[in-house]
Amino acid sequence: MRALDLVRLSPLMQHTQGRREIAIALIDGPVVFNHPDLAGAPIREFGRALPAVCTQADSVACSHGTFVAGMLSGRRGSAAPAICPGCTLLVRPIFSEATNDALQMPTATPEALADAIVDSVNAGARVINVSCAVLQPSPTGERMLQAALDHSARRHAIVVAAAGNQGIVGSSVLTRHSWVIPVAGCNLQGVPSSESNLGKSIGGRGLRAPGENITSLGTSTPATVSRGTSVAAPFVTGAIALVWSEYPKASAVEIKWVFLHAGGARRATIAPPLLDAWASYSALASPASMRQVS
Repeated sequence: MRALDLVRLSPLMQHTQGRREIAIALIDGPVVFNHPDLAGAPIREFGRALPAVCTQADSVACSHGTFVAGMLSGRRGSAAPAICPGCTLLVRPIFSEATNDALQMPTATPEALADAIVDSVNAGARVINVSCAVLQPSPTGERMLQAALDHSARRHAIVVAAAGNQGIVGSSVLTRHSWVIPVAGCNLQGVPSSESNLGKSIGGRGLRAPGENITSLGTSTPATVSRGTSVAAPFVTGAIALVWSEYPKASAVEIKWVFLHAGGARRATIAPPLLDAWASYSALASPASMRQVS
């Protein structure tokens, strides 16, 4: 898959399928657990806010959750990127199947997202994938979300969040938090997508990953194609989980540092650098590189 080659995930995936000890929290829609290309993957539900198993295969929530789950935990050799099928996937739905809005990126209130992040941290997630837009911001909700992200930082759970698809320059309480890695989308040549949000915090602390013409698992078909920053984020999440699987004793600060700096010096720009999974993996084996981690 060209997308995997673009961000140099292919050689890393040849090394490992990931370790069960590295848990990824999927804050998204419910998932078709019995999908044949998810069979045997270490996937489990947690939290009781919404059902984790799809009841309406044609709902946007189910389609979105299953698509992203396939990107992370699909069977190697399937149509999905299947980045980290050996890692444990913790499914924490946040999108209701009753809301069948045909948006590319489903939305959630900051209060609901805050609860899901806290649940994910408390369930033992090492990496948290957030592929949603924050809806109906309020001072109270934003304080709750800030507190939840602070909690993830204290507990060393890395949060990877889609930058958003509004095509604006700006930030949100989610993308500007210092512990979050915001992910902008790009095409298969690495050029930022026109609909991807950009900004100072996204460029300064984020990464860019493929977000156009990405194929993963469908709910009623073997595969489907999607786009947006919500499908760019799992490339970063899966890469982090794979590197952490190879270096399970590395700290969250070390893992985060190599992903943000191993590709070279960062420039002051609203567009973040392209994910380089292999450079991040290699940097952890370099004492010279790791001496730079503060």
